[in-house]
Amino acid sequence: MISFIDHVAVAVRDYEKARDFFTKIFGARPEVGAPDPGMGYFWHTYSLGSLSRFELLTPRGPKSFLDNFLSDREGGVHHITMRTDSIVKAKERLEKFGVPYFGYNDRYSGWKELFIHPRDAFGVLIQIAEFIPDEWLSADSKFPEGKKFSVEKTGDGALLRLAHPAGGAVEISLDNAEIDELYMELRKAVSARE
Repeated sequence: MISFIDHVAVAVRDYEKARDFFTKIFGARPEVGAPDPGMGYFWHTYSLGSLSRFELLTPRGPKSFLDNFLSDREGGVHHITMRTDSIVKAKERLEKFGVPYFGYNDRYSGWKELFIHPRDAFGVLIQIAEFIPDEWLSADSKFPEGKKFSVEKTGDGALLRLAHPAGGAVEISLDNAEIDELYMELRKAVSARE
């Protein structure tokens, strides 16, 4: 039902202060973001390392859905987003096990979601969403369409980048001996198929 945890969302009052904290101290890289005037907030995703992501949420304008959450704090973890291949199957599974949910939305082709309230999920607001991961990453974090790997020469070997199903890439540094071993293992696997 769940492919992976996509991101942890952190709601903050002072977006610029939070952005600077995560980018300057931890090296977080900005991905994509946008305002949502209907809900009165702004969101922006960030990457840390190869595969870890978080999202900053901040109120924008009057009557943001974040107002109550931030009424007595500067910020905090708002929700965890888990990716599914099928929001319909996820909904059916929750119904099968009697897990209440709310906010079911399948109106958009690029993003379908539902939520499980913290009272039903051990104090954590869970968002389950169906989406294509690379559509929510900046161009710098994505592989070109149809490409699954890249190899870059380094001083003592190579940097192998592999496209990841969660979007983006995982990087592996290989020395010359490891490159030779990988080459032999790939040749063995290909000849076993023939």
